[in-house]
Amino acid sequence: MTETEALPPRRKLHIFQLLPNLISILALCSGLTAIRFAVEGKFGLAVALIGLAAALDGIDGRLARMLKSESAIGAELDSLCDLVNFGVTPALVLYYWGLRADTSLGWIAVLIYTVCCMLRLARFNVGNRVAEGEEKPKGFVGVPSPAGAMLALGPIYLVYAFHPVLAPPPWATALWMVFVGGLMISRMPTPSFKGVRVYAENARFILVGSVAVIAALLTYPWVTLLLLDVVYLAAILVLWRKSARSLRSVV
Repeated sequence: MTETEALPPRRKLHIFQLLPNLISILALCSGLTAIRFAVEGKFGLAVALIGLAAALDGIDGRLARMLKSESAIGAELDSLCDLVNFGVTPALVLYYWGLRADTSLGWIAVLIYTVCCMLRLARFNVGNRVAEGEEKPKGFVGVPSPAGAMLALGPIYLVYAFHPVLAPPPWATALWMVFVGGLMISRMPTPSFKGVRVYAENARFILVGSVAVIAALLTYPWVTLLLLDVVYLAAILVLWRKSARSLRSVV
């Protein structure tokens, strides 16, 4: 080091500003533990841990903005955790659950789904880097990785909600994974709560509805998860039809 070189100034952080990164790491631990339980055949616990990782993923970014602790490292950490939690983990859980009977086809589906998740996250990261003064898009293009993970696990919900006799054959589960992967990298508009606004007098209905959904998840988790998947797919179809109609009207 020469005499003219100077060390960069050291920056102090409040301990609470580390919370968003800690939550991202906890989500990663949750996703990795889900793989462990899947290997042990405890698929209910594995799905619950993926759901916990999705819930934590929805918290860390908002908490970082509230605490004004957003950073490039935090964004990269969040993206890497998402790839593991919603790309690698659901694919392996489904593989251990219902794809090992057809090893080759099942593993191809695992690879396709995981690569689609990686491409979805890469596109999101690039699209999120807007120039200063530009407005970020309010909606999503393609299914976000957490929603994609919960959709991909749909065959497990079906079996646990009703009866093992309804278990789809390995080829059907593999095709479903590829289909969900295609939704993640598609250009279809998908639902987002970012731009949703409600009148103050209607807030109580949103709160009651949220309580009802949480109570249903705790009481009838598999049926509720399956219904949420169906509602989400229906919302995607509605948005797609609206987008197609608007394009035709422009032309």
